[in-house]
Amino acid sequence: MPRKCPPFVELWRDRHGKVRCYFRKERGPRFALPNTIGSDEFKAAYEAALAGQLAPVRERYSRAAAGTLNALVISYKQSIAYKGLRETTKAGYASRIETLRTVHGHRTIAGLSRERIITGILQPYADRPGAALSILKMLRVLIRHAINIGWLKHDPSLGIKRPKMNRIRSWTEDEIETYRQRWALGAKQRTAFELFLNTGQRRSDVVRMAWSHITAENKIKVVQQKTGKALLIPLHRDALAALAAFKREHVSILTTAYGRSFTVDGFSQWQRDAISKAGLPIDCKPHGLRKATGRRLAQAGATTKMIMSILGHTTLAEAERYTEEADQVRLAEDAVIKLEAHKANGIAQTTPRGLGETAKTKGKSI
Repeated sequence: MPRKCPPFVELWRDRHGKVRCYFRKERGPRFALPNTIGSDEFKAAYEAALAGQLAPVRERYSRAAAGTLNALVISYKQSIAYKGLRETTKAGYASRIETLRTVHGHRTIAGLSRERIITGILQPYADRPGAALSILKMLRVLIRHAINIGWLKHDPSLGIKRPKMNRIRSWTEDEIETYRQRWALGAKQRTAFELFLNTGQRRSDVVRMAWSHITAENKIKVVQQKTGKALLIPLHRDALAALAAFKREHVSILTTAYGRSFTVDGFSQWQRDAISKAGLPIDCKPHGLRKATGRRLAQAGATTKMIMSILGHTTLAEAERYTEEADQVRLAEDAVIKLEAHKANGIAQTTPRGLGETAKTKGKSI
């Protein structure tokens, strides 16, 4: 079983087969560490990195060979398109760009073909469709840049199908109740859950919620990290009850066991543990609570624009999925009710064969 890395430690094998080990806190600079995790040498370097006493690794972009993927990354990072991105988008691109640069930076752009992309770049992620999709999306961004600057005349990734991924599903009402029975009001796990479910926000937004974001009118201010959209959402009574029972100890509503703000990835793992301890299946994911919010709103009769005002969707199509699903359920229920009513009245009082005929009876009439 692979050894678990200490916090902020990254470990991977480069294209030459050499194991690389780095210290990197959030999106900060990297610091080289010995790859012998657990050794005295590693412990000393790790402590120095935590204390900020190591010099960061200087990225060797200047050595990139002309026409390689490494050189393309350098060019893209200097482009107007990249510099115009939001900082949150750049942060999301960072790990994918770094993976492509370190693992495939030696590949020539002119040598990229559909087959080489599939076998050389995407095949290692065959059992991780989410990672494969992320790498493919990032590669296509770089390919578009290569076309714009004249390094390529066509897109070699055309025709490559997106990896099939199982969609994250909405939590059921039974699963919501199961979680609540496991985590009582006052528990951090319950507070996080109610904020997820009753504001419908993403993990990157829930983790940044602060007590100061709550207004005197019991609304919460949210600026979505993904879209930059500012929302003011009335807090549901279930969320208010959870907040009232929760002990206020920090500027942020949700913090680690050490009283510090969560990172997004750390928060996801912590929430995943809470879901597992509640005895729920592995496909009950935190993002499924956002979907449950949309489902509940639609079932309550909320319009598409009402759902958009809570979830912060930027297109009608995204929010319409919830109303369409709710409409389908309601229409199906109405259809079955009509069918049952029709079957109940299916036996006529007088059969068609007897219409217009004289009744034939035996015996005397009264």
